[in-house]
Amino acid sequence: MQISPAEKKLLGFIASQPAKSCTLKKAVADKSLSLNQDQLLALAEKLKLAGFIYLHTDESEQYSYTNEGWQASKTGLAETRLLMAAKSGPVPISSLDVQTRSFGIAAAKKSGWILIEAGSVVLTPVGQQALAKKEYISLPSNEQEISSIKKEHRAELIRRGLIVSKTHISNATLSISPSGEAAARETAVDAIGAIDRPMLLDGSWKGKPLARYDVHSHVPSALGARRHPISRLRTRICDIFSQMGFEQMDGPLVESSFWNFDALFQPQDHPARDLADTFYLNEKSVLPDSSLVSKVKDAHQKGWQYSWQSSDAMQQVLRTHTTAVSARSLYAHSKDKSAKKFFSVGKVFRNEATDYKHLAEFFQVEGIIAWEGANFTHLLGTLKEFYSKLGFEKIRFRPSYFPYTEPSLEIEVFHEGKKEWLELGGAGIFRPEVSIPLCNKYPVLAWGLSLERPLMLSSNTPDIRTLYRNDLEWLRNFPTSSR
Repeated sequence: MQISPAEKKLLGFIASQPAKSCTLKKAVADKSLSLNQDQLLALAEKLKLAGFIYLHTDESEQYSYTNEGWQASKTGLAETRLLMAAKSGPVPISSLDVQTRSFGIAAAKKSGWILIEAGSVVLTPVGQQALAKKEYISLPSNEQEISSIKKEHRAELIRRGLIVSKTHISNATLSISPSGEAAARETAVDAIGAIDRPMLLDGSWKGKPLARYDVHSHVPSALGARRHPISRLRTRICDIFSQMGFEQMDGPLVESSFWNFDALFQPQDHPARDLADTFYLNEKSVLPDSSLVSKVKDAHQKGWQYSWQSSDAMQQVLRTHTTAVSARSLYAHSKDKSAKKFFSVGKVFRNEATDYKHLAEFFQVEGIIAWEGANFTHLLGTLKEFYSKLGFEKIRFRPSYFPYTEPSLEIEVFHEGKKEWLELGGAGIFRPEVSIPLCNKYPVLAWGLSLERPLMLSSNTPDIRTLYRNDLEWLRNFPTSSR
């Protein structure tokens, strides 16, 4: 291995210490190295990978509020304020502030705390229990106390963009290995690693020692190339849908809010459009045909009872779901009266913190069947056939809610290893407010499925981030027979 001058200096410094080791703080304090903590850690990681040193770090997670988080720590979360307001009795929705109305209601309903009755918010028994036992998220006024919040609550606050986390290295110990000691002795002399043309011409190589050439190769034996498991699964999914008679559809990654939200009957004050979930861009998009825009506007103003704004629909976003592709395809084939079946496998983006089961960028498997003779049974049969072909034997459906389908369901498969049912996606029938303006058809069956999660289940991969790490050893050992 060719050692850089900075690495040579750090290696020599560690070797010169009495115990052949030192703390990171001591290395930073040594003026001869002239390096800060981050630079020293980067060099230490390289030397560790080369087997020259041992590196032990003491790490801790530190949390801090975002601007929105600081505000929430003073006023409380929207759903918590709603919970407190409703403890004395029903609260008229009209009396709530905009944030509580737009986000607090949705979050409280998701937790099962409230019901909407006669235009008022009413606590459920679950909400009364959460209030009595203080099961809601309480934000401390001091950032140092954020770490005391329950782990699952911290994950939710990170997802909502209220707090951020950073790994803090309080200290590190650098110890030299036997091979590092040998390398330190060799590099102590200003030896020449390679003789180049200028040295030959000016003779500067004469009389200088040459660095020993390592004839022992540590390069792993050459192995044949393999396709990434995600690429293999994408191809397999495409083959299954093609065999089932579906056509493939595609759409842009940068999408307008019109196609991503408005065409799918999501109101413009819906929490899903919030910055906590969506990546917005500074550019504006051109709206499609005015007749379609007019139909979508009418559907919103009649269905949601608010003033629809074209400026909001023009905002550009990184698409949050491939359902935007379905909306475009329905409109593109609106003049074709024959039955249509489409699918897509594409990237989507969500502005949320990554953890063992969440990513900010991931694949979604989308599908639609536009046929006036279709019914809910056809939807269940199609999904069951797809997952059966994918290799899952135990499949079930349960009722759910999505803003642009009614009725709606979630698909679950049974994981033999975990002995539990796991959700893999959502589906339903597009509401008339979605499909009628786009293609003047009803019903349209639709679904959005996960790609990474089935791969995790079939390969017993506990952390979704593993699928995207550049780990060649993991890739070589990945079973080719995995679903």
